[in-house]
Amino acid sequence: MDRLSSAGLAGGMRHQVLVTGATGKSGRRVARRLREEGVAVRAAARGGEHFFDWTDRSTWDAALEGVQAVYIVPLDGTALVRPFVERAVRLGVRRVVLASGRGIDVPGYAKDAGGMLEGLVDGETAVRESGLEWTISRPGWFAQNFSEGFFADAVRAGELRLPGGAGAASFVDAEDIAAVVVAALTGGGHSGQVYELSGPRAVTLDEAAAAISEAAGRDVRYVPLSVEEYVAELVGQGWSPADAAAFADLIEPLREGKDEHVSDGVPRALGRPPRSFAEFAASTAAEGGWAV
Repeated sequence: MDRLSSAGLAGGMRHQVLVTGATGKSGRRVARRLREEGVAVRAAARGGEHFFDWTDRSTWDAALEGVQAVYIVPLDGTALVRPFVERAVRLGVRRVVLASGRGIDVPGYAKDAGGMLEGLVDGETAVRESGLEWTISRPGWFAQNFSEGFFADAVRAGELRLPGGAGAASFVDAEDIAAVVVAALTGGGHSGQVYELSGPRAVTLDEAAAAISEAAGRDVRYVPLSVEEYVAELVGQGWSPADAAAFADLIEPLREGKDEHVSDGVPRALGRPPRSFAEFAASTAAEGGWAV
């Protein structure tokens, strides 16, 4: 059965959906959208409405009890999805949507000094083997990295100093990610689907800075750095050399253009095109997202 129908979410009844990572970029948007649709949500995080800690298994049952569907946002660098899903099955969960990563099945897509890839791959395998109705969300670079993530402080300072070269990425709006997740949690036709999520076209960092400048009404410019220059700047800000180098590695797929391709996940899941980077920039500016 592909719908939580007569006794479930798609039938319009109020049932608990567990959202882990409910204070994060996608999680809080998923929780908000579910509530707007009248779905009762258990918003779980270490600092959220319902206390949940991936590293404390004593918090897992209280989060899972009574829920029919779960949005799993894994803890980076861990392999905890498998035991969590096994516990979810025992407690009667019927549907799971897993947040994964675009490019995880592409050899050489990114350096993995932090050991994140192994956990992501194992998590995907775990949900596929669980016997639950499952969907996997694989977003690329979040557009919101410029407003509430890695690059937000630099944008507010007016200067994006990054080792991104002339590379581009098809940045995806977290609102689109959340819309796909909610559709998979509550509707039919998504079981067994892997949704690679992107925006409608690739955008360079120069183009991103220009779009933000236009939307915010002030100058934001991109300053390309070498990896060595970037690492040195982070170390000068108090980072350890190892952490600075690992963070620089995260930029490599963007610099090398490995995330330029446009995926069809948003149209397949939602029947509409994804939001453009310019639309993201305009809505963020309208909401005061880059106020200084």
